[in-house]
Amino acid sequence: MLEKMKHEWFSNIRGDLLAGIVVALALIPEAIAFSIIAGVDPKVGLYASFCIAVIIAFVGGRPGMISAATGAMALLMVTLVREHGLEYLLAATLLTGVFQILAGYLRLGALMRFVSRSVVTGFVNALAILIFMAQLPELTNVTWHVYAMTAAGLGIIYLFPYVPVVGKTIPSPLVCIVTLTIVAIILGLDIRTVSDMGELPDTLPIFLWPDVPLNLETLMIILPYSIGLAVVGLLETMMTATIVDDLTDTKSDRDQECKGQGIANIGAGLMGGMAGCAMIGQSIINVKSGGRGRLSTFTAGSFLIIMVVFLDEWLQQIPMAALVAVMIMVSIGTFSWASVRDLKKHPLSTNIVMISTVIVVVATHNLALGVLVGVLLATLFFANKIARFMVVKSEQAEEGVRVYKVIGQVFFASSEQFIESFDLKEAVDKVVIDLSQAYFWDITAVSSLDKVVIKFRREGADVEVIGMSKATETIVDKFGVHNNPQEVEKLIGGH
Repeated sequence: MLEKMKHEWFSNIRGDLLAGIVVALALIPEAIAFSIIAGVDPKVGLYASFCIAVIIAFVGGRPGMISAATGAMALLMVTLVREHGLEYLLAATLLTGVFQILAGYLRLGALMRFVSRSVVTGFVNALAILIFMAQLPELTNVTWHVYAMTAAGLGIIYLFPYVPVVGKTIPSPLVCIVTLTIVAIILGLDIRTVSDMGELPDTLPIFLWPDVPLNLETLMIILPYSIGLAVVGLLETMMTATIVDDLTDTKSDRDQECKGQGIANIGAGLMGGMAGCAMIGQSIINVKSGGRGRLSTFTAGSFLIIMVVFLDEWLQQIPMAALVAVMIMVSIGTFSWASVRDLKKHPLSTNIVMISTVIVVVATHNLALGVLVGVLLATLFFANKIARFMVVKSEQAEEGVRVYKVIGQVFFASSEQFIESFDLKEAVDKVVIDLSQAYFWDITAVSSLDKVVIKFRREGADVEVIGMSKATETIVDKFGVHNNPQEVEKLIGGH
């Protein structure tokens, strides 16, 4: 246990510290922007990002992943804040945390195995597009100085790693931010800076219990929002964990991450912050800047609050162009360019799932809805594919005896094909249905077997079902009626 803690916290001290500083600088304008989206004071997002990042560093299930206030969560808060105010948002944040902790104990993190790779790819591509689109307001109706600074920032980010000795030791996004800030100050450029995003808080957060009535009416108001926040937060967190797993070739503890997110959100709510979750963009910045351990996440949160409260004069002078350059780098690095190249190579169904996920997420800005659509499409394509593999072979064993051999998976999607494979009007004395190479998965499949057996018996044939596996036999015995004379009589009655 001690060895694991030492590895997660102190195996990459320099890399984690430098990466954490870069992430903290990138978090500030994002937290302010998300606060504006939610309709609350900028300090609500900044306090949330500080609290969530610091707490998740200790209790999360994924070292090196960044959690803070996010746009996906902010979008869900707008109506609650507008109609009921900040105090109800803080109460909803606490309840969100409770739901997420319960999800961790219920092991709901394991549900990520039902999200196919094509859905994850679509999610990642959509997020890259959204990150890039979010930078466009900073690049429209501006002077040429902004374009020049942004281009210079991208040049530093991509070229600095090739500088001998220091190129590999200092994160290029940090060099970009520091360099462009110094240039803007020296040249006195009249361009947007962090100070133009909103007023920064000048005090540390304090314990703040939501000032709302503790009754059923309050619960009914915040419950729908808390459920939505909990689901979206965990979904984005699980997707982020999957991406960071791939980038670092390590494995997340998803159930612990659910609990950690819940604890972090409760902490944020008690400190005057709004609910948040893992951030794919900032997590990628962290990894690309050399962050691997929990120290990088802790540094990001700690340095964020230090800069906001104590170094605000310097912080406010950071040009937005520098941060835009960093986020464009994140967008480019996040997008799966291989998925475009592989469109011709991958099956049509895979491409449809990926592209549909991208379209829905970009069109609605709702990550959860996009993933839901992707999962549903992937499930439908999979069910259709498996259903096509089910065949029923027919042969005449002897005079008056017909043998049907069922091969494959029989379930709701293949049940109709199963029934149509039998010649129910054939005049035979005996029908043998061989299920030794078949698997029945649901009550629809069992009902189809009942229908076939009963129709053959109605035509006067003796029916024998053989070769059932233990699993098939269990579900047929539990839900089937063709061997129950009373039930069969009810079904045949009148014929």
